[in-house]
Formats: sequence, structure tokens, C-alpha cells
Amino acid sequence: MVPVSEQAANPMSDRTPEQTRSWREAIRSCFHPRVISMLFLGFSAGLPLLLIFSSLSIWLREAEVSRSTVTYFSWAALAYSFKFVWAPLVDRLPLPFLTRWLGRRRGWLLLAQVAIVGALLFMAGNDPLHNLALTAIGAVMLGFSSATQDIVIDAYRIEAADNNLQAMMSSSYMAGYRIGMLVAGAGTLKLASAFAGADGGYSYMAWSMAYVCMAGMMGVGILTTLLIPEPKTNQDGSLSGVYNTQDYLRFLGLFVLTAGVFVGNFVLFSSVVAATKSAIDAGPLSGFLLEAVRIVISVVIALLAARLLIGMQLVSRHMVRETYIAPFTDFFTRYGKTALFILALVGSYRIADIVMGAVANVFYSDMGYTKDQIANITKTFGLLMTIAGGFVGGVLAIRFGVLRMLWVGALLAAITNLLFALIAGMAPQSMLLAVVIAADNLSGGVATAAFVAYLSGLTNRAFTAMQYAVFSSLMTLLPKILAGYSGTMVDALGYQTFFIVTAVMGLPVLALVSWIIRLERRQSE
Repeated sequence: MVPVSEQAANPMSDRTPEQTRSWREAIRSCFHPRVISMLFLGFSAGLPLLLIFSSLSIWLREAEVSRSTVTYFSWAALAYSFKFVWAPLVDRLPLPFLTRWLGRRRGWLLLAQVAIVGALLFMAGNDPLHNLALTAIGAVMLGFSSATQDIVIDAYRIEAADNNLQAMMSSSYMAGYRIGMLVAGAGTLKLASAFAGADGGYSYMAWSMAYVCMAGMMGVGILTTLLIPEPKTNQDGSLSGVYNTQDYLRFLGLFVLTAGVFVGNFVLFSSVVAATKSAIDAGPLSGFLLEAVRIVISVVIALLAARLLIGMQLVSRHMVRETYIAPFTDFFTRYGKTALFILALVGSYRIADIVMGAVANVFYSDMGYTKDQIANITKTFGLLMTIAGGFVGGVLAIRFGVLRMLWVGALLAAITNLLFALIAGMAPQSMLLAVVIAADNLSGGVATAAFVAYLSGLTNRAFTAMQYAVFSSLMTLLPKILAGYSGTMVDALGYQTFFIVTAVMGLPVLALVSWIIRLERRQSE
């Protein structure tokens, strides 16, 4: 088993979100070279996100793709939810040439960024009006490569600076992330509108050129990767120097074969699920349950195949145990029975805003708002409100405590969804939409600030990269699966009822936070 350092054995003492520093130290840390570099890496990480389903959803809608199909494309971002599966490979596996040239972190980072550029160019080269399947493949490629970039940047951020600089590193990263989202959201819509000219109708070339420009913007991240230094790491339990090249190749082979078994069974059962849906005339709920069963069966078969391959000594049991099992064992050992409630909270906290967000751009378009209005109000102005909400949430979390603000953030996220139900039956009004967007994004910023602080406090520094990947994957898994059916739900319920349903989805989250607060108080007493 991976050895745990003395600090890691008592990770609760290292919960930096509750610590404070002087104003002079805080201001000085803003200009630290590592903090500035995280601003540009954050930009590189935030850029691909909206290009997968937000800006892409408007492109698809203009290409006359149905609402239900558009929201299915949000599943392309599920790679963010499953990134913990290959995070250990990124953490431990050396890359030929790149690792020797740039180091372990920067080598993987450059590979991921080049893959993002390739995926964007691939999407730009295919018109969804005629090649919808190829557009979907490009979206999946983009989701996988950008999720891989997130894994590396998270690990780099943790390893590149001491604990006293981590809060500012995270703040800089999130600021850059929001700027990247702004460029990918409002910037892409502006470019597509400008390239389309006065015609205003659907133009494949306009969208293609906009995505090519976004691929060029990834040069910011690539240049940063080439300029920043490789962090000097001293990780407990590192596999470096313990296993040889053959061991790494076998480990990679195990991962590829297991993933292949999962994909093969997932595709194999597609016809069975489709036939069952048709036979029972499945609605949105029953259709979701059938798809969930399909995923679970595929995962179970893949795990059984992995166990069989390990039993055949394809890869070292000790290597698998160090890589995948130790981080989970540590978490459940530290938190005991409370761990189940924590995981339930992590997996459901963002359910209200993610399910609503998957259909938001389609809602704006169906309501009659123009691309310029969507870009100016929901993207530019909205992201500025989110950044402001993040700062407000950080200050309030320090003042009143993370868990209290976690509860307040969940409440606000549910309430603001009701505002969208209010405007769903009204004629397009820019000022009214701006007020709703301000309330929604401010509350979202508060909730995100408290949630990130909470997740940071949960991790053990001996397993930070893996555990954080698990938490960040889990927090979007269920919401994104449900989001794939949001278009179908809108078709069945209408926009007003749909937004009310998403608000109700946030009520169990409030109960979970309240219960965890009660457990924390009992433990402290």
C-alpha cells in the first residue's frame, strides 16, 4: 500500500480554505510568477468547455437539429465526469520523448492541448447539417482531451507551489477559467455572427471559421506550457523508479482492454435498449432508467474483465492497488459512515443548475433572443456576475463558514431557477433577462466558491490529484446524465414546468447539507 506521510495522516489540519493571511501577503502573492501562470492555464482549461455543448448547441440549433438531439450532445462532456478513470495513467505513465523533453506534467499537458486543437479543427471541418455523426465524434474527442488537460493542470497547481500559495493559485486559475469561457461563449457567437454577415441565416462557414479561431486561441495555453518550469515533486508512493517500461505498458494495456470491453458492451446493448423502449413506449423517466441500467451492466462487465486480466497477471496487483484502491481506502477510513453522505452531496450539489443549463441556450433561442443578445447578456455580463459571485462567496465562506454558505448556495441555485419559469411565458426583454441572469450567476458564483472550498478540504494531500479527480468527476456525473434528457423533458412538460422541476431537484441537496452540518457539530462536540 502507498505510504502516507505524517501530514497526510492528519489531512484535516491542512484545510486551507478556513485559513486567513494579512492583506500585504495576499496582495504580494497575486504577483507571484506561479500565480500568473495559472491565469493562462486557467484560460486554456476554460476555453474548450463551452465549445462542447453551449456554443455548439446554438450551432446545432441553427443547423435545424432537434432540441432532444442537441441536448444529447451534452453527454460529450461526460469525459469530465469519468476523468478519474484515466487520471492515474496521466499521473504515473511517462510519455515517449515528451516526458524527457518537458517533464511528466508539462509533457502530458502539451499532448492534451495539441489534442484539443486537433478536435476543434476536426469539428470545424464537418457541417452538422450533413455530418452530424462526425460532429458528435469531434465533440467526444474535445471532451476527452480537455478533461485530460484538467487532470494535468490540477496536479500541476498542487505541485507547483507551497500550501500558503494554493488559495491564490486556485483564485487565479478560476479567473482565467472564466475568461476562457467568456472567449469561447461570447467570442464564438460574436465571430459566427460577424462571419455570417448581414444574411443572418445559417452559415456553416461562419461557424467553421469561428471554431478555427478558437483552436488558435489554444496557443495561449501551449505557449504557457512551454515557458513554465516543471514542478519539483516529492510524492509519497510515486511509481517512478519502482516499475519499468514493460510494467507501464501492461498497465496501459489493462486500461485499454477494460475500456474496450465497456465500449463494446455499451454499443452491444444499444439495440436491446432501443427495442425495449419501443416495446414499452418509454417516456423520459423510463428511458433514463433503461440507459442507466445499460451503463451499469457495461461497467460491471468491464470490471469483471479487469479482474480476470489482473488474475492472469497481465499487470501487477500491487500497482493496481497503489493506483486505484489506496485513495478510496484513505477517504473512507478518515470519514467512516459520514463518507456516504459526503459522496451523495458531492454527486448531487450541482444538479439544479447543470440540468437547467443544458437547455438554457436553446431556451434563449426559442424565446426569440438574437445571438448578439445571448452573447452580451448571458455570456459576457453573466460571466462577470459569476466572477463577482465567486469573490462574494469566498468572503462569506470565510466569515460564516464553508458549510453554511454551501447550504445558502444550494438554496439560491434552486430559487433562481424559478425566475426562469417566470420569464418563460413573457416576450423577449433584454433588461428582464439581464436581471434574471445577474441573480442566477451571482448565486452560482457563491455556490461554486463554497463548493470548491468544501472539496479542497475533503482531500488528503497524499492522494490529492486522484481524490480531487474523483470528486470533480462525481459532482457532474448524475447531473450531466439527467441534462441529456432536458430537451425531451421540455418537449413533454414545457419550459415553465421544466424550470420548476429543476428547482425542486435542489431540495434534497439542502437536506443533505443540513444533515452533514449536524454530523460535523456532533463530531466537534
